[in-house]
Amino acid sequence: MKHHIAILGFGVVGQGFAEIIQNKQRQLKEQFGLDAVIVAVSDVMKGSLYHPEGLSIENLLKVVKETGKLDAYPDQKGLVRGLNSFETIRNSNADTIVEVTFTDVKTGQPAIDHCKCAFEHGRNVIMSNKGPVALAYPQLHTLAQKMQVQWGYEGSVMSGTPALRMPITSLAGNDISEIQGILNGTTNYMLTRMEQGFSYEEALKEAQALGYAEADPTSDVEGFDALYKIVILSNVILNYPLKITDVQRQGISHLTKNQIEQAKAEGKTWKLIAKLKKEEDNIIASVKPEMIALDHPLANITGATNAITYTCDLAGPITLIGAGAGKVETGFSILIDLINIHRTRKSVEEGACGKDIITEENVVSR
Repeated sequence: MKHHIAILGFGVVGQGFAEIIQNKQRQLKEQFGLDAVIVAVSDVMKGSLYHPEGLSIENLLKVVKETGKLDAYPDQKGLVRGLNSFETIRNSNADTIVEVTFTDVKTGQPAIDHCKCAFEHGRNVIMSNKGPVALAYPQLHTLAQKMQVQWGYEGSVMSGTPALRMPITSLAGNDISEIQGILNGTTNYMLTRMEQGFSYEEALKEAQALGYAEADPTSDVEGFDALYKIVILSNVILNYPLKITDVQRQGISHLTKNQIEQAKAEGKTWKLIAKLKKEEDNIIASVKPEMIALDHPLANITGATNAITYTCDLAGPITLIGAGAGKVETGFSILIDLINIHRTRKSVEEGACGKDIITEENVVSR
């Protein structure tokens, strides 16, 4: 069964996903009956291509690697060049839009408008962007349901580590009363190095040199990145409509060597903890540095690794540890959603379920 895909944004994540489709094509067909065909790529800097029968992934990756643009992609009958992102959504034959553009996390744009346009034209959407899920979840979720399409966003929290899928599928039936996580690898790496004797400034400089931190590290070190993720977890996992402004936020930039040494002397460690806790009918939400005991499930998470603990009434505390970023890992998160959209589509077409399907295997648009 052919599944036509349009990719918006062809940077590290878009190319990583394309490489996965290229390398796993045979396995996807044999294991899932999924024939994934990339029919369009649109990138504001690199250009755009569309062919209804599919583009050569080998040629796409080759021309981008060699020239940084899509202009050198070979001409062929039926090839369309120059469509912008919205024209690609409206005018291509894509079943699913993979939205991996650079998005302003303060506004969620242009990804929010890409989602709206795609849903209104009957397209599914898969994304790794945090912004739209954190800022517009109720609106986009409702629109996706209304248009009977699916919205995948597994990669918006902990990349390819299934921080959303696991609690919904494997922990189904539990009442989750609290969620605690180390959801930003940059700050966790810096805190690890500060425990090893680095100053805040030295740890930040090294993190930037290694590519963990941006030239402007504000989103990471002041807790904004983790804040968006905790809002997503509240909306998706706890079904509580938390807003950005509801979360108490504090970063790590104020921590001193003396505070680090004090924690070590007390047998504790500093971690930037993103937390959701149920209190009667409310959710208490925070992102802030905390001194935690060494027997805490998150205490021994070092370096750029992410981790999350779900406190369940039946299963007890369950901790998931894994990468929170990366080319392959984020590309895999898109593949997770694609496979499950395909499974749902296949079930509908075979008449096994109704059109507006929510399955235990399918976390999208729940």
